[in-house]
Amino acid sequence: MRKFNMAIVGLGSMGNTHRTFIVGEGQWYDIPVGGPIENLNIAGSYDIREERQQFAREHGLRAYATFDELLADPQIDFITCATPNDVHKEVVIRALRAGKGAVSEKPATLSSGDLQEMIDAAQETGKVFTVHQNRRWDDDYVTVKNLINGGYLGKLLRIESRVPGVGGGPGGWRSEAKRGGGYLFDWGVHILDQALDMFPEKKVKTVYGRLTHYIHQEVDDGFHIELCFEDGLIYCLEGGNSNFISLPRWYVMGMEGTAVVDDFLLNGKMTRIAQRFRDNPVDHHIAGGTVRIAPRRGSALVTEPLPVIKADIRDFYRNVMDAVDGKAEIIVKPKQVMRVMKLMEAVKESDRTRNVVAFE
Repeated sequence: MRKFNMAIVGLGSMGNTHRTFIVGEGQWYDIPVGGPIENLNIAGSYDIREERQQFAREHGLRAYATFDELLADPQIDFITCATPNDVHKEVVIRALRAGKGAVSEKPATLSSGDLQEMIDAAQETGKVFTVHQNRRWDDDYVTVKNLINGGYLGKLLRIESRVPGVGGGPGGWRSEAKRGGGYLFDWGVHILDQALDMFPEKKVKTVYGRLTHYIHQEVDDGFHIELCFEDGLIYCLEGGNSNFISLPRWYVMGMEGTAVVDDFLLNGKMTRIAQRFRDNPVDHHIAGGTVRIAPRRGSALVTEPLPVIKADIRDFYRNVMDAVDGKAEIIVKPKQVMRVMKLMEAVKESDRTRNVVAFE
């Protein structure tokens, strides 16, 4: 594979997180990075703040004097936009029209209408456009996805996905509605993307959403969402910063078992009906086979460790490079990003009207 040059637009906290992740320094939040991403070179960056320009120089990056100067550099293959959310659309469209590929931080932008303009620009120019939905490569997510696809728990009944925290609401520009702040755009976009990626062929029939304003009135500081899929599966999603005692990261119920993942570190377990009772379900309740609402006998159940699956978050950028080179399709597709954006809009509509909203 040839070497690729990228540039970061917006070298603040998130932009620098991309930098350290790509060069293999430290961790991507709670996920260890296995080393630098091979064949990917951060050639430079641009930020409107001089102190971040100086930070770039101190870390061996070319600090472009203007965004136009960056776009005029023929050596840059693609850019990663890590600016505040309200600037994503302008940066991405200008990069695409300058002949560069474009990676946007999530959420892609503030509305489905704005997103459509970005998608149109990518189609018109023939350049790669994608969004950094990196949580598709989280170990906890791929482990749960494997549990479901592997049929470990039988027919699915309910999935609960949470990103609980404590310590107040959104800060900085994330506390401003006009900039696309709030917990739904910050964390909801991740776990909603996981929900749709988990079942790409299933339609979401209805959406129920509530946004909380415990600390912030301008933007939401938490959310509760219930998705009802076409087969009756209920998928609940929660997030917020007022959880002094956290509930599990995942709780997955099936006809033949339940799995719990306590945290991002994959502490958890699954309890399933023993194989002999799956084959012969009679008399596996404590009160006898005729009392179906009674708890199952202890001997009918088996508790096991989670079958852990490991992912490599560097695969996101590897895929971007392959797509820019014309060797692969982009994994995080714009049409998937649009579906998530419209789902977030449905959540906001449900919260506004206090009603369940039809979706697909």
